[in-house]
Amino acid sequence: MSIDALSIARDLLRCPSVTPADAGALGVLENVLKGTGFEVHRVTFSEPDAADIDNLYARIGSGAPHLTFAGHTDVVPPGDEAAWSHGAFSGEVKDGLLYGRGAVDMKGGIACSVAATLQYLADNGGRPKGSISFLITGDEEDIAVNGTIKLLQWAAARGEKFDHCILGEPSNVEELGDCIKVGRRGSLSGTLYVDGVQGHVAYPHRASNPVPDIAALIVALSSEPLDHGSAHFQASNLEFTSVDVGNTASNVIPGQARARFNIRFNDHHSQESLRTLIEARMTKAAGNRIKARIAWEPSNADVFVIKPGAFTDLVVAAIEEVTGRRPDLNTGGGTSDARFITHYCPVIEFGLVGQTMHQIDERTPVADLEKLTKIYRRVLDRYFA
Repeated sequence: MSIDALSIARDLLRCPSVTPADAGALGVLENVLKGTGFEVHRVTFSEPDAADIDNLYARIGSGAPHLTFAGHTDVVPPGDEAAWSHGAFSGEVKDGLLYGRGAVDMKGGIACSVAATLQYLADNGGRPKGSISFLITGDEEDIAVNGTIKLLQWAAARGEKFDHCILGEPSNVEELGDCIKVGRRGSLSGTLYVDGVQGHVAYPHRASNPVPDIAALIVALSSEPLDHGSAHFQASNLEFTSVDVGNTASNVIPGQARARFNIRFNDHHSQESLRTLIEARMTKAAGNRIKARIAWEPSNADVFVIKPGAFTDLVVAAIEEVTGRRPDLNTGGGTSDARFITHYCPVIEFGLVGQTMHQIDERTPVADLEKLTKIYRRVLDRYFA
């Protein structure tokens, strides 16, 4: 088996590892890493009402400094496979582009980190001046309860200590080298319920219609800004994603209306303070007439930011050396497993260009795989210098 990034990526793409299936993807990495001296562990975690998830932890070397590469081999479904120009799990290369679900998000990034590490080890006597490890899960694209969060706990219980982490998510926006993710906003979801009194539409005085009331509360909760941004983050935003009364009859006033929403929040808020703020706004808008409440969903997505320092400077220098670009230190986008890793060590996200992730014909230029491998290699050279 070849150890270049393209070969590893193609082997990974040919495993249809749609969450929660592994489909052999972790086995590909296990074989490559074991063959070059890594101690490899496959660990399965379980949770009631959730699929069992297989995870991989591999380490070579002992002591500090300890750099870990993190990532996930699970992918989202391919959608209409007939709409793909090339097979969704073919790993086909055409006109300099590698096609396949996960090419960008994020099997390509994993392949580059593995290839760079193996090249570094081959050129440095097979052992780092410290430790290099891989934290790879199969549970990032789903509910993320049996993946990285538990793998980190398992590693900590073994006495593993990480100094820094690179998560190979597709962080770049337009071109390789334009962006490093150094933090993420938090995520909190809930459902707004408004209770009325069901009745016949011809006799509205005998009923209480919750539909106009929930519409008024939706406006009240979403029209006023939560904040105006902070030093490291854009403004928080609350977005309603569905409104429903479960009513199939046109002549019945419903007895209840509900609306789901999600909030992406910055470091002006904690989950607790945000719930207090939203419920206060709801109570004020509802007054003494509207019967409303919010059911909050559990969230493991807190806000975090990695302040600029020696490690970010090192990664920026490696990126500039290969691409000639100085990346923006950014905190935009959704959530990632970095929200778990940040509790154990500083973590930055840097991978491929994310323009085609989750799309039909997900693809990445082969040239970007080669450049990303070079960047990771430069990081390793500088880190263990």
